Amino acid sequence: MLAVLCVGAIGAAALPALAQSRGPSEVSVEELMKPVGLPDLALGPKDAKVTVVEYASMTCGHCAHFTKDVWPEFKKKYVDTNKVRYVFREFPLDNLAAAASMLARCTGEDKAFSLIEVLFEKQNEWAFGEGNPVPRLFEIAKQAGFTQESFDKCLTDQKLLDEITAGRTRAGEVLGVSATPTFYINGKKLDGAPTMEKFDAMIEPMLAKS
Repeated sequence: MLAVLCVGAIGAAALPALAQSRGPSEVSVEELMKPVGLPDLALGPKDAKVTVVEYASMTCGHCAHFTKDVWPEFKKKYVDTNKVRYVFREFPLDNLAAAASMLARCTGEDKAFSLIEVLFEKQNEWAFGEGNPVPRLFEIAKQAGFTQESFDKCLTDQKLLDEITAGRTRAGEVLGVSATPTFYINGKKLDGAPTMEKFDAMIEPMLAKS
């Protein structure tokens, strides 16, 4: 099992280092929404007035905090009411984060968000426990329908890893993303920790525009 991460696709293609840069405070929506390879994981209507893009790493504690403590209210207020289109993009900071992102992708677009939420909810169990994380990750993946065979196949999918890495590289080089979570609201970067107050302050004026 350990070979999946150490000598399989993930270990064979270590994630490239990022140049540390804060990046611009605003990017064009056209540039932000350019397709890279993998289809966006998105919720909400494509024609929504506001699009929120999150770059997240599955091993990022601040990302887990957003998903557990802010996302439920954000989703209820803005996504479920069709006011906002939310886009989740992978920005793995390490190989284990890449592995978790691969598993979410392998579930299929309709189930990806559910697994992402569970992985963030149980992040301390699989990402920061002692010893080999792979068996702990598999225990969670089994609940999403993975077998040992499909789990191993997913984590050795070089093409999928390359596509996730390409999206991360583009975000770093073109948009200046260097930390997670990073949020863009209609191309404007959200500064500091993501809170409902900060989202409201940026989103409500945009929704109010005719």
